[in-house]
Amino acid sequence: MQLLEFEKPIIHLKDKIEELKNLTLDSEIDLTEEIKTLEKRLAVLEDDIYGNLKPWDRVQMARHQQRPTTLDYIEQLFEDFIEFHGDRLYGDDEAIVAGIALYHNQPITVIGHQRGKNTKENIRRNFGMPHPEGYRKALRHMKQAEKFNRPIICFIDTKGAEPGKEAEERGQSGAIAQNLMEMAGLTVPVICIVIGEGGSGGALALGVGDKIFMLENSTYSVISPEGAAALLWKDASQAQRAAESMMITAYDLDELHVLDGIIPEPKGGAHRDVEYQANEIDKVITSALKELSKLSADTLLEKRWEKYKNIGTYEEGTE
Repeated sequence: MQLLEFEKPIIHLKDKIEELKNLTLDSEIDLTEEIKTLEKRLAVLEDDIYGNLKPWDRVQMARHQQRPTTLDYIEQLFEDFIEFHGDRLYGDDEAIVAGIALYHNQPITVIGHQRGKNTKENIRRNFGMPHPEGYRKALRHMKQAEKFNRPIICFIDTKGAEPGKEAEERGQSGAIAQNLMEMAGLTVPVICIVIGEGGSGGALALGVGDKIFMLENSTYSVISPEGAAALLWKDASQAQRAAESMMITAYDLDELHVLDGIIPEPKGGAHRDVEYQANEIDKVITSALKELSKLSADTLLEKRWEKYKNIGTYEEGTE
């Protein structure tokens, strides 16, 4: 499993404990007390490190190679998922998955960014960075959900939209803008969950919802820390410094009233226990759907408008 820099003291201590346990098995030496002492020290160390993660630590956690993806959560949360492909204009984009499923026997539409967990998968999925046909595919299924009165659940996990020349030629910015406009006016409940990285317009194109949640160690920002560092200081290696000031963590976004809630993760991140993480997401979706399903289409739109109108703060000044 990928080892993050700030986790090294924890892993070192775990290795030491395992070494003593093996020594006890291989000899007649009783090291029970020493092992108990180290295990207590390990518990304190884990609480200290995981309980005081810095923004850059959370960026690394959100990017973890084994972090659960949209398809992982679909497998855990939904039944009878049927994936559909293509935008009916250009082709299919595997950086976005979309389809219908049953959620506690209720038909829903589920859409999400999809990255890979190894080099081969990442190449296939374009590292989770959608082309315009991906966003058009997502929009096609959102409109279908509206037609059949199905709630929409979006999983957000992308560094950003594909920035290449071909994507721009096929209408990247227009596809993102179209999604923003259409999502704002959907007459069915839309629940958005940031499960990894939420990068720029590439994330926002699936992020206009009635309820927005973030996993505890996910990030959501207008630009990556590396990109911000390159713009501010002409040095992408200053990414950690940029992350400290960008307010990109779930706790930052909650403070700015962007979120409707933070979904807790198991100690060490979502990749440590996918089943636990799916259960926590399940609680949030169930509660949100129960609340939103009571609203009429007009009330839903009115509350969505109020939600986005009140995000963030501003100060009026005088000249």
